[in-house]
Amino acid sequence: MNRAVFTGTHFMSGDLACAEGALAAGCRFFGGYPITPATEIAERMARRMPEVGGIYIQMEDEIGSIAAVIGASYAGKKAMTATSGPGFSLMQENIGLAVMTEAPLVIVDIMRGGPSTGQPTMPGQQDIMQAKWGSHGDYEIIALAPSSVQEMFDLTIECFNLAEIYRVPVILLADEIIGHMWERVKIPPPDEIVIVNRKKPKVPPNEYHPLVPPMACFGEGYRFHATGLTHDEKGEPKTVSIEEQNKLVRRLCDKIRKNADKIIKVEEVMLEDAEVAVIAYGIASRAALSAVAFSRKTGC
Repeated sequence: MNRAVFTGTHFMSGDLACAEGALAAGCRFFGGYPITPATEIAERMARRMPEVGGIYIQMEDEIGSIAAVIGASYAGKKAMTATSGPGFSLMQENIGLAVMTEAPLVIVDIMRGGPSTGQPTMPGQQDIMQAKWGSHGDYEIIALAPSSVQEMFDLTIECFNLAEIYRVPVILLADEIIGHMWERVKIPPPDEIVIVNRKKPKVPPNEYHPLVPPMACFGEGYRFHATGLTHDEKGEPKTVSIEEQNKLVRRLCDKIRKNADKIIKVEEVMLEDAEVAVIAYGIASRAALSAVAFSRKTGC
């Protein structure tokens, strides 16, 4: 079946649900490199991409993978990669490039125990520090943390939507247990899935400012300079200008900070009369919820 969306109720793992969510969101380019516990995402995309007219490519490493995804984004495709902690470390320089060039894309990080090669088949959650501060310089980025297989599907779609709205890399920050867990997933019909597509410029090429939304892509007749150097709104490098650096970095940060109330989503449970709140994400949130429910029931 050559379907972009497998409508209905399915029993699948978190990694497979993530791949299906990406396809439902319109992802048509996947560049990756095998790594436990995210390999199943690449395997699914390798099979499914040809079915929907998309492109799958396995690069030589994670650095090449994120570079290919940035290029695909600028070529007009919704693009994604998937990795785990060691690969996520290798991607950090190009994540900074994607922030600076405002390339919308999605990075899936199925976290495992570290440091170094660590525990490839065991869960971890420590990559939250890399997600926020992994690349150098001042920047803001978005990360969503699913706690169920259903959320692996739903939040992957949300990652693509946020990437397109704010022209920023968005991270799906899951852990090994959620990635490998099998649960029931409900996939709605395509017309019930909210999809945000890229805004295109409505001005002639000579009036277009390339690094302020909307986004023109390569091959569409808009000739512009995309660079990781400090630049003005036309994309021209301004590496010795304090004013341009200040203006650029503030804009890159403010487009996320000033929309935090629209971006941040927190599931609040049993807080009506709470004196102490437990904050958790990923698989730990499920254990925390059970512990809180037991404590309220028993008075312990």
